[in-house]
Amino acid sequence: MLTALRFFLIPVYIIIFASGHMIPAFLVVIAAGVTDVLDGHIARRYGMITPAGQMLDPLADKLMIIAVIVTLLYAGHISWWAAGALFLRDLGMIVGGLILHFRGKKNVPANWMGKLTTVLLYGAIMFIFFQASFAEGFLWAVIAFSFLTSIVYAGAYRKLNPKQSSQPERPSGPEEPQNQKEA
Repeated sequence: MLTALRFFLIPVYIIIFASGHMIPAFLVVIAAGVTDVLDGHIARRYGMITPAGQMLDPLADKLMIIAVIVTLLYAGHISWWAAGALFLRDLGMIVGGLILHFRGKKNVPANWMGKLTTVLLYGAIMFIFFQASFAEGFLWAVIAFSFLTSIVYAGAYRKLNPKQSSQPERPSGPEEPQNQKEA
């Protein structure tokens, strides 16, 4: 239910941002972040983790972040390069996650690096909203950390889903010739 609320908050944020009300728009972003934390806590505490929730929860988060990136870019608050880096990373995570889900692969659970990346990104968004002088530099540090986190997740995925060999197993030991004539 909280995941559905986060999907609903995306157009609410866009409408409020487009009307020029920066603080209420920022509060909607914070509400999305808080509901994300609550949603995860409730699901784990009460054993309500579902495959659909494991797919939809990060999708709601990524779509909110993409909405924020696009609106901040449109308003001229972040550079094309920063927006592009964040957009490509999040789009890659969305598409990759969906592909893995529909191929029946095991999902990599959130780790401390992923959670820290999210907190840092929300911090960068706050600094941008309030036009802090160091916001752009902080955002680039978060972008670099987010790509490092993606590499860690890729390694965890490989450990969780080892590649299956398509070649038949070779027998151990020396092979004996098949067509050997006995004297």
